[in-house]
Formats: sequence, structure tokens, C-alpha cells
Amino acid sequence: MAEVLTPTKPLSVNPLKASQPIGASLAFLGIADCMPLEHGARGCTSFNKLYFMRHFNEPIALQTTAMDQTTTVLGADDNVVEALATICAKNKPKVIGLVTTGLSEMQGADVPRTVKEFRTKHPEFRHVAVVPVSASDTLGCLETGFAAAVEAIVRTLVPHRPTSRKNPRQVNVLASSALSPGDLEELRAWIEAFGLTPILLPDIGASLDGHLIDQGFSTLTYGGVSREEIESMADSAATLVIGRSMSRAADALQAQTGTPDFRFDQLIGLQASDAFTQVLSEISGRAVPEKFARKRAQLTDAMVDCQFQFGGAKLGVAGDSDLLAALVDFFHGMGAKIVAAVASARACRLADLPIEDVVVGDLEDFEILARDREADLIVTNSHGAEVARRTGAAFLRAGFPIYDSYGAHADAWIGYGGTRRLIFCAANLLAAHYQELRPYVSLYKRTAASC
Repeated sequence: MAEVLTPTKPLSVNPLKASQPIGASLAFLGIADCMPLEHGARGCTSFNKLYFMRHFNEPIALQTTAMDQTTTVLGADDNVVEALATICAKNKPKVIGLVTTGLSEMQGADVPRTVKEFRTKHPEFRHVAVVPVSASDTLGCLETGFAAAVEAIVRTLVPHRPTSRKNPRQVNVLASSALSPGDLEELRAWIEAFGLTPILLPDIGASLDGHLIDQGFSTLTYGGVSREEIESMADSAATLVIGRSMSRAADALQAQTGTPDFRFDQLIGLQASDAFTQVLSEISGRAVPEKFARKRAQLTDAMVDCQFQFGGAKLGVAGDSDLLAALVDFFHGMGAKIVAAVASARACRLADLPIEDVVVGDLEDFEILARDREADLIVTNSHGAEVARRTGAAFLRAGFPIYDSYGAHADAWIGYGGTRRLIFCAANLLAAHYQELRPYVSLYKRTAASC
């Protein structure tokens, strides 16, 4: 059991976390023909959109209600109604994700009541689904905002059919924000190999994977799970839940559909991959395909080949709780010593980590720990580049945002193949780091050389 520590300093010096509205908007970007609408100031949405564009290198569908000082004081309900009507008329989306921000939450905006007002004033847009999500900037992080949006999507769009006839070949997948577009592509292929049809919610692997479309440009999302697929989740035979942050959404889906679920904290590592593969075999009623035996053998060989790089290596990891915990568990299992673990926000899973302590803090806390405990390799988002330079540690980019490395969002670290790639990547960084260290010279030899 890890001790969860919270620094007492009055401010965040070098922020680690991204805000809840970014996470909620990211979830809606995984729905086809969708437009996320952030209820807040124009500058906040512009900042969030820039984050997305730098991370994914793609055009991003994102709108704002453009609150200013007047609407903040007197009320911004009209802004919301007008924004919803304008988006419906011009963009013709199937789903609008209405995300609150710190500004609208501070104002006390009653978003569900405003949505009802929109329905009354504009019945011609009744075919457009509006999903409201409460996501204050002052609380949580990207992961919690993402999870809140998925729960809201489930409660709003999935019909209440607990006794419906189930499709034995269809499965739901609730994927946490820790999974990249590359991870989701790998996950889909993994499930389809057993003859199952997955419905991924949300599916940023189909929308933010980086692909050109025939029409050249769209004001809405470029792909993702469709509204019709979400509505059919009530008919699935099982639900696969990836990431503990998805627990509330999974509880809501189970209550509405009666569909049994299987929950996994992570899919990185040999044991996690074995457990997920076995569940797929049980759900499908099929034997594990031979190709997975080959991939498993390749992974175990990589673990043997690279064990000496990880054994005794000092690592630091910083990020949102699902990703942080997955990487800490994996590297600890490879024989590395986790000397610095910093989470962006408090979560129940942090206490279960197999280390002495984990800090809920920022990158300043991370840098102090990595420097004082002489980390060989640090793993965090692109904001950690300066931390790595100042501490002299090797740097492995993970999480959000990654804006200084092309194709990072397309990397897959889950499953047998993904874990193997992660092992090679981290081992190469450690090997290069050790080669750059100045060799030890004894005091006797140094004294003799100076004479």
C-alpha cells in the first residue's frame, strides 16, 4: 500500500494536469458527427483547442458559448440557447456535448434547465442529442472530466433496456483517457480476432488517429462511435471496462442495460494481457488464436532480453491516475525501482500502488523527487522535457499533451505487441542514458593522474 501525500504549498508552480473541460471535450471528440460546446470564455476554449491541435496534429471540432464579463454577471442562458441553435443549423450534428467550465460553474449555471429551454424554443432541432456535462476547471483533471463525460453519454444516449435480447457477438468497451488512438486501434483488432464486434465508447481511435477524408474538411468530428451504435449498447452480450476511472460509467451502463461487465485496471504487461485474452475467449466461446501465442512468446523474449536494463533502474512517473498506475505496476514488475510517482489528482487507485509513496502534485514536486532520488528515466508528458534536462534523466513521453514528438498519439502500449514496444523503447533510453554517464574513477587513480 502506497502512502498518498499532498504538498502543502499554496499554488501549482509547474502544472502537470490538464483541466476537466479538456477531458470532457476529448470524450466527445470520439463520437461521430459530434460538436463539443464548452460553456465558458472564448479564451479558455481557444487554449483547449490549441492543446488538442498540438497533440494530435489534426483540425479539432470545438465551439464555445463565449461568455464575457456581462453575461458572467447577468446570466449566460441566452448564450447557450443561441450557441446550440447556431450549431444545429450550420453544422447539423447528431450529438452536441455541452461542457461547463470553471467560469460557468462559478456563475451557478443551471445547464439542464437551459437545455430544456432550448428544446422549448427550437423544437425543429429535437433530433439532435444534447449531452450536458459538469466539468469545473478547479476540480479533478483530464481523466476525471473524460470519465464524467462518458458517464453522461451513457445516461443520456443509452436506452434503459435491462431485459433486452442480447447480441452474443457484440461487446461494449468503455475505454479510459489513458488509452491513445493507437491503443484503441490495437484494442479493436484484439477483440475482433475472437469474432466479436466491439462498440468503443468513446472511440478516438477512429476519429483522432490521423487520416484524410474524401470531403477534405469537416466542421464536425472526423469519425468515432456513431449515435446509433451507442444506442445499441443495451443489446450487447458483455461490457469490457478499461481503467478504474470508468467505474461510475460502468455502473450506470450496467444499471441501464443489465449487461454483465468485466473490469480491468490496465492492459499493459504480460499478466494483464493474459487476463484480457482469457476473458475474450470466454465471451466468444472460441479458443485463443495461434497468433496470440506467438505474440506472447515475443513479449516474454523481450522481457528476458531487456531485464538487465530495468533491474535496479531508478524511474520516475507522473500523470493521471490510470496511466500512472499502469506504468508504475509494469515497470515495478520489470524490476525497476520507482523513486518518484506524482499524480495529477487524487484517486482511489493510488493507494494500491506497489511503492512507498505517491504525491498528488505538479511537475515541480516531480522534479525535486527525480533529482534528489537520482532517477535514471522519467516518464511524463511533454512538459517534462525541461525536468529531464535539468535532472539529467532520460525522458520517455507519455500522457497528454505530447507536442514535441510526431506520431506519439499513434503509439500502442497495450497488449502483447504494445508492451513489447514499450519495453524496447524504455530499454533503449536507459541504455543510452548509462552510456552517457561519466565512468567512475577511483580517488587513488585521480590523485596519481594529478601528480
